[in-house]
Amino acid sequence: MFDRRKIRYTYLKLSKRIKDFLLSDKSREFLIFLFFFLIAGGFWLLQTLNNDYEAEFSIPVRMKDIPNNVVLTSEPPSELRIRVKDKGTVLLNYMLGKSFFPINLGFLEYKGKDNHVKIYASDFEKKILSQLNVSSKILSIKPDTLEYIYSEGKSKLVPVRFQGKVTAGLQYYVSDTICNPDSVLVYAPEGILDTIKTAYTQNIILENISDTTRRRIPLISERGVKFVPSSVEMTFPVDIYTEKTVEVPLHGVNFPADKALRTFPSKVQITFQVGLKRFRSIKASDFIIHISYEELLKLGSDKYTVKLKSFPSGINQIRIVPEQVDFLIEQITSNGD
Repeated sequence: MFDRRKIRYTYLKLSKRIKDFLLSDKSREFLIFLFFFLIAGGFWLLQTLNNDYEAEFSIPVRMKDIPNNVVLTSEPPSELRIRVKDKGTVLLNYMLGKSFFPINLGFLEYKGKDNHVKIYASDFEKKILSQLNVSSKILSIKPDTLEYIYSEGKSKLVPVRFQGKVTAGLQYYVSDTICNPDSVLVYAPEGILDTIKTAYTQNIILENISDTTRRRIPLISERGVKFVPSSVEMTFPVDIYTEKTVEVPLHGVNFPADKALRTFPSKVQITFQVGLKRFRSIKASDFIIHISYEELLKLGSDKYTVKLKSFPSGINQIRIVPEQVDFLIEQITSNGD
């Protein structure tokens, strides 16, 4: 436990020392000096900021109203670098508080020869000046020309194919791969359009997922090609494995009319792993075990290794008990004999 009296005594003693220091002649002289120093520093800063200076700023560039059938094969720069001259106070305001709006270039507003558009600085300088103080002067704009090349292509619908690797964690599995949309429009010059059969996603890797996962994935596009939309949403449903056992009878096939198959036992147990969502839907009738007469004749023993002729898709870790059964080919006697 802390001694309250000792803490109080220490606090009072420290307070008295601080008070004595602040009321002393040396302290009073120091505070007066500091006061006048701050005033002088403020006047010096104001005087300094009142001079003219130069500074460089960045303004974003945006293309808008681009038709779907237009593909920009060479895009304009994403920003302009402008050099401005003005008083220090104005430039400081630009640096600390001013947010420049993007220079929007309307696609339909500009025309070019052979689909090659050039926009000179004089065309967008007014848009820049409207965001600056009246006293500000633009010294330079880089680049001084915005240019881009585009092509007007035809379109067609192509399927989307996922590229990548998706794995589930222990005791889980990815039950499906769902793409939305599963087809996209592709715009390109006719010569290129004929060669495009499929839109492929960018390659992604997801490992050890244990819950349904969704990802927005961009499509891979080459120069002169435009996909609409340019990305798709991939969904990877995840299910958990569980174990199930069913009893399946053994059936003989291709036996002569006077012969019949007897197996011991007549049924086997099949144990397998299946997703929890499909647990109830899978039944014993989904498994078929056929034992052909010709196969038994070729055996050199009275034991048969059980084989599945067909089973449901999407199951794994299949085990058959017993793996071998005894069999007997029985002669059927007619009533007339």
